[in-house]
Amino acid sequence: MLARLLSLPLFVSLMGLSACAMFIPALYGYFADEDHASRVFFYGGVLFLFLTTILGIATSANMDKNVIRSHLLALLGAFTVLPVMLAVPTYEAIGNTTFINAYFEMVSSITTTGATLFDEPERLSQTVHMWRATVGWMGGLLMWVAAIAIFAPLNIGGFEITARRRISATSAHHVYAENTITPGQRVLMHFSRLLPIYVGLTFVLWICLILAGSTPFEALCHAMSTISTSGISPVGGIQNAGGGIFAELLIFIFLFFAISRLTFAPETQSDSLERLGRDPEFRMGLICAIGLPCLLFLRHWVGAIEVNEVENVSAAIRVLWGSAFTVLSFLTTTGFLSDHWAEARSWSGLQTPGLILMGVALIGGGVATTAGGVKLLRVFALYKHGMREIEKVIHPSSVGGAGEAARHLRGKGAQMAWVFFMLFAISICVVAVALSLTGLNFEDSLVMTISSLSTTGPLAEAVSNGEVLYSGLSTSSKFIVAAAMVLGRLETLAIIALLNPGFWRS
Repeated sequence: MLARLLSLPLFVSLMGLSACAMFIPALYGYFADEDHASRVFFYGGVLFLFLTTILGIATSANMDKNVIRSHLLALLGAFTVLPVMLAVPTYEAIGNTTFINAYFEMVSSITTTGATLFDEPERLSQTVHMWRATVGWMGGLLMWVAAIAIFAPLNIGGFEITARRRISATSAHHVYAENTITPGQRVLMHFSRLLPIYVGLTFVLWICLILAGSTPFEALCHAMSTISTSGISPVGGIQNAGGGIFAELLIFIFLFFAISRLTFAPETQSDSLERLGRDPEFRMGLICAIGLPCLLFLRHWVGAIEVNEVENVSAAIRVLWGSAFTVLSFLTTTGFLSDHWAEARSWSGLQTPGLILMGVALIGGGVATTAGGVKLLRVFALYKHGMREIEKVIHPSSVGGAGEAARHLRGKGAQMAWVFFMLFAISICVVAVALSLTGLNFEDSLVMTISSLSTTGPLAEAVSNGEVLYSGLSTSSKFIVAAAMVLGRLETLAIIALLNPGFWRS
């Protein structure tokens, strides 16, 4: 039986898991007395399990010999084609929306972006909210497994920064052949290792949020959204949920799992603290999480002096905490706003600069985590390269030390990071121009572009103070934003790898 499952294409396996996941909102809807939504998801699960079985039988004997191409296409299909299946019960359960809107919601959820077309959470039933959070949670798990099982052997997704070997198009299909396990076994192995950790972290945070004062439903949705960094909330954000600052503190702690893979990697548990202290991504994340809130607090403190509010110590502490939580939330591309984030404006009389949130969202979290963005490791590689260049200007005859790995990071690693930065910048320009052609002004187009490419859906509303909403997009704009979400989640290097003619030669 296991051999038969391993022989199935990856996309068919993802279809089967998604169909089984439909029974989760069906079960919740049954106990929440939302009979219509419960029946819709139950029938959807049965229907798509039947279709998956048929596809599995039809494709089990016709596996693509080019495993690299097959897996990359499966990931692309998971973010573009699979949401069509996920949108069917969503569309039927909502009942008063278009299928395009339902498809947009599912693309946003599975890419862990968290953008929504429904400005009022009350418009959706709790069952639909549970489904959105579940899809986002599954999207985060998919990226955990895909990063290690697919991206790492190909030296993409951030792994190209530290890789000493380059994978060419002619040798890509031999990557997995060097191992003693088949590609299907490799994916299953990492899935079985990471699933208990992923579920365990979600369960612990769920229980802790309940103890902090949130309702079980809100706590579960926010726990899944935190671990997957999707930022999906059934109440419009954690600032509208119960729990207060204690819930924010718990979420703040768990957001560090999106800073570095070493925080959850099974193979590093024996010496995780020692390795974590030397991890450049974790150190860069700490610098951003501590330094930027201090700068924001200093700016508002200067403004508070002018309005004679500097002696309000309790307000100052709340402002500092709100800045720290919000910066880390957007650095991990989650997008949760602290309940005290808006208090900074009333304390100092100054507007909170949304440009900082856009900047930290573009930086993103760690490699092989659920966070999007450029990734901290690429930023660190460019920083080390810049420091080395400054050192050579001062001491032209100096020799860079710190070992072979550090020299590679400053050289080839920085080169690959710069290539990705240029591709990311080009992507921003192309998507922003495309959105401008649909009628959006320059500011709204830029905000929407960065929000989509960094997979930080709540960024658009947070930066514009609620003036830029996804519900105001035209149909063409929705498709452009959805495509940008997929591009930001899958990254341009993976798309370029699929466009390489070497992958398509028999």
